[in-house]
Amino acid sequence: MGTGTKCIGHAKMRKTGDILNDSHAEVIAKRSFQRYLIHQLRLAASYQQGSIFSPGTESGTWKLRPHITFIFFCSHTPCGDASIIPMTKPENQPCELVGGKDPTGHSAECQGSCDPVGPEHKRKTEETASDHVIKKLRTAVGDSTCEVTEGVAAQHVLDSRQNLQDTEFVTDDQKECSVGTKETGLTRTKVMDVYRTGAKCVLGEGADAQRPGAEYHCVGLLRVKPGRGDRTCSMSCSDKLARWNVLGCQGALLMHFLQHPVYLSAIVVGKCPYSQEVLRRAVIERCQHISFLPDGFHVQEVKMLQSNLQFKHSRHAIQAALANSKAKLFPCGAAISWSAVPEQPLDVTSNGFKQGTTKKGIGSHQARSRICKVELFHAFQRLMASISQKNLPASLREKKLETYWEYKEASANYQEAWNMLRSQALKAWVKNTKDYLQFT
Repeated sequence: MGTGTKCIGHAKMRKTGDILNDSHAEVIAKRSFQRYLIHQLRLAASYQQGSIFSPGTESGTWKLRPHITFIFFCSHTPCGDASIIPMTKPENQPCELVGGKDPTGHSAECQGSCDPVGPEHKRKTEETASDHVIKKLRTAVGDSTCEVTEGVAAQHVLDSRQNLQDTEFVTDDQKECSVGTKETGLTRTKVMDVYRTGAKCVLGEGADAQRPGAEYHCVGLLRVKPGRGDRTCSMSCSDKLARWNVLGCQGALLMHFLQHPVYLSAIVVGKCPYSQEVLRRAVIERCQHISFLPDGFHVQEVKMLQSNLQFKHSRHAIQAALANSKAKLFPCGAAISWSAVPEQPLDVTSNGFKQGTTKKGIGSHQARSRICKVELFHAFQRLMASISQKNLPASLREKKLETYWEYKEASANYQEAWNMLRSQALKAWVKNTKDYLQFT
């Protein structure tokens, strides 16, 4: 489980792997899930009962037991492309729930000359719109420099007239929501505007048109999360979900031990502005065309559903409860991680470090989150140490690997799949430079 709405800028990134760069709830939940997977692999490797894994066909590898699936619950639509949802009523953001059969919200063709960073007063960012969201991963059983690919042409989206026969975009000064015809009696939905995302287009990926109303955003583009002042290097949650939907949620390190990636079977979004077409576009369709993935990797046809339950601590719920109050609402600065593990399952952080860490304490072991890169790496190394050399997977057997980067690179199938995904679909993905991954 994870909660959180914050993200650090690239100036605060550290080469020691002991800070959480991205504390959005989706990412906290995923890293908490990886901690759970490490624990389950230790149970399997020591042949203890209750593990979700059984031996794979290749020596040293494991696979999920039959009928085990994982569901991702998200109390709010992920930031980035999945949040660019059509509005069918001329109301201020946020407005009423958008139904599952709403149009996809494709905007007009991107204009590469547009400034990708619009005025803040024109945008409602997820940092304030989704205050203190919560995400969960559940199992069906048991319970700084950024490196950007250069020379990438701007990605153009479909013209708004294509595939939108039943939709008519209108400017935000028009007040009608639908129009009928005498001949057919049918009603066409008019899109008055789109929900705005604060995530900024990646350099080399085109830019938002920033026109009034429904043409403010370009859709289908890679984006980085918004930050206050210092630009972040963290991709939007929509982009990360698209990546996980091809590479799995286990990451490169754990792929050493797994016969197949660990995919989500379903994504469930809580009661909030929602469009299934938009979520599908963001998570599945942007990568659907890729080919030549190594064995076991594929574009997962993850199910997408919406719950009618509203998270009681969401911004919308709190605003409704305080309708007659003049109190200002601010997003919670802390991020909470919980994993189904026996040792210290709860982890609370602020600004990337354990809550309560002082400036003097930064760099100490006590300041580290249990789910930061270096701590998950050490948990992975402890898993390796608990297994005899002859029982390790071939990719780790008798290998002289030392750094976090070396272990990730040695996960050959995962890296091949990631290279295919980047080269064919996520070309402008912001990648941390190697010196941020050389810790031990």
